[in-house]
Amino acid sequence: MEPAEGLQKLLDGAFAEMREAREAYTPQLELREVGTITSVATGIAKVSGLPGVGFDELVRFPGDVLGIAFNVDADEIGVVLLGEYWHLHAGDEVQRTGRVMDVAVGEGLLGRVIDPLGRPLDGKGPVATSKRLPIERAAPPIMDRAPVTVPLQTGLKVIDALIPIGRGQRELIVGDRQTGKTAIAIDAILNQRGKNVLCVYCAIGQRASAVAKTVATLGEKGAMDHTVIVVTEGNDPPGLAFIAPYAATSIAEHFMEAGRDVLIVYDDLTNHARAYRELSLLLRRPPGREAFPGDIFYIHARLLERATHLRKDLGGGSLSALPIIETEAQNISAYIPTNLISITDGQIYLSPSLFELGVLPAVDVGKSVSRVGGKAQRAAYRAVAGDLKLAYAQFEELETFARFGASMDEETRNIIEHGRRIRACLKQPEYAPASVSAQIAILLALTAKMFDLVPLAQMADAERAVHEAATKIPAEICARFDTADELSDGDRKAILDIAGQALARFQPEPEANSRSTADSDPDAKRGSGPEFIGQSKPEDRADPAPEGDSDTAK
Repeated sequence: MEPAEGLQKLLDGAFAEMREAREAYTPQLELREVGTITSVATGIAKVSGLPGVGFDELVRFPGDVLGIAFNVDADEIGVVLLGEYWHLHAGDEVQRTGRVMDVAVGEGLLGRVIDPLGRPLDGKGPVATSKRLPIERAAPPIMDRAPVTVPLQTGLKVIDALIPIGRGQRELIVGDRQTGKTAIAIDAILNQRGKNVLCVYCAIGQRASAVAKTVATLGEKGAMDHTVIVVTEGNDPPGLAFIAPYAATSIAEHFMEAGRDVLIVYDDLTNHARAYRELSLLLRRPPGREAFPGDIFYIHARLLERATHLRKDLGGGSLSALPIIETEAQNISAYIPTNLISITDGQIYLSPSLFELGVLPAVDVGKSVSRVGGKAQRAAYRAVAGDLKLAYAQFEELETFARFGASMDEETRNIIEHGRRIRACLKQPEYAPASVSAQIAILLALTAKMFDLVPLAQMADAERAVHEAATKIPAEICARFDTADELSDGDRKAILDIAGQALARFQPEPEANSRSTADSDPDAKRGSGPEFIGQSKPEDRADPAPEGDSDTAK
């Protein structure tokens, strides 16, 4: 009986504590605003009965679907839905949350694939973060910003040499469909491995297969360790596509404010503008040019103004932005492209014509510009970039005339041949960023016209040989590549000697003495050279008439 009495005593004590807790409890009255859905459309809902709701405030629908108060009118509010809305009906209850849209931030996001609400999409379990930031944040004030002084190496020769990008810069990538815009951005992300630069890739309204390919590429190349991917697919509600770049920017800003350098890619803002247009038209906002609402410029300006380089006393972090815009039929003067061109610090224009010719990356150097990055470009690049850009521009001008078969002098032919070598050297395979030492070795050899004697058919092998030989550049010279010091004559000579040894096997073999005699004879040289590009030489068109036989000639 003793165990039974002990159990009874234990139960009596527990019930007594429960009775005391029940008697001590005082119910708290909580004031809560509850509204009602009046109508549901594609991606939006009209709600009445929430008189105290604020602009951009989150509201909660049945099934834990969130929405953002977008239109705040006297009688009803227009809400942008952020999830599946097929189960919502008129008359359903809507509750205020009292907070704005925010997103999880922190180191736990690195290597993860999430949606704009912070939900994981990679099947690796919940995201481990302890801090959240609003997706809409004010851009840093002017006095908190520092000049752009450090380059952001993309690993692409044509960009790092001719259109340099600095840390804290906003560089637009613009071009038609299927011209390699995303490939340039992915190359830039791959090249940040080991450079203490974190990356955020924001896919806006992309095909699921395209996003899966990008994630697989970054994983295979070992770039996911320093990358966060924010994804909205093409079949997601337009509200998610609209908030995606703002959520991705808040994730990147957290790292920037911690003193880190961050690169963010928006792929692409054309889909973002279309999603905003769709929402605005559904909410009956007045349309403007191309049916876009009047504040379409502002939504992109307030997004991209958040990219900057902070002062040292604020951590010295930077946020570099690479927004992507798609053009139609090479029309860069359309509404959204011109908006982004005026907001950003330069643009990289991809030409479909170059893409069709196999010049990849298909960067049109003449239409591309970097308004800030030139100040951040290293002296080693700057020493060769000016001459290279001028020579390439001359070549592009003369190449047009060469297509007409006009006769040209020796100097013009040399410019064209040199330009063809420049174009061949600026080609680069996808997902194969080049190191700084390899780029400078190739560019110096180009400037010194060491490639001019290499046949065009062997240019790819010759460039690869110089690329591999760049590993022999002494460490003390490579160390100067990352400083503001200019290369000395001795440094140049050492690099050119290494490049010359790599190119020696691609030089044409010396021919017979008769040919060398012909080369030394101006008259013979004039007859043998390719003077008429695209035409046969005069002596090939008709046999010369023998002297004294004018009738035969006639």
